[in-house]
Amino acid sequence: MSLLTLCDPHPAAVSLEASAAQAIRTMLDRHVGAVAVIDDQQRVAGIFTERDVLRKLALSGNDPERTPVREMMTTPVELATVETGSSEAFAIMVERHFRHLPVVDHNGKLLGMLSIRNLLEWRIEDLTRELGALEQYLTNDAPGGD
Repeated sequence: MSLLTLCDPHPAAVSLEASAAQAIRTMLDRHVGAVAVIDDQQRVAGIFTERDVLRKLALSGNDPERTPVREMMTTPVELATVETGSSEAFAIMVERHFRHLPVVDHNGKLLGMLSIRNLLEWRIEDLTRELGALEQYLTNDAPGGD
């Protein structure tokens, strides 16, 4: 399964020139916990998350309207590609305590934003289907059975 099928088809992103306030408004408007920060060629330059708001901006005394997001974003960014498997992405996110992982093409252009929630929902659905199949198998009579 491609990671892109688990991502929002329109990933939340802001430009490198955006303010921290613009990035926060985008997160609030889109109901997401992170935005990709992209350059003029749509390549991922950084990621700005709720964690960045708390750790870097909240008590800094900086005005979010006048603070460039590029000064507050996390960089370098761990990226996934369309070739990255869902299990690999999940392992990266759990091991490194990431809640968001940008998915890019081979040029670094943003294609989607994967959240840990996306992966967990997919895994729960997968396990539910597997459980249903196992229950059906166990409750059906075997060929030639009584």
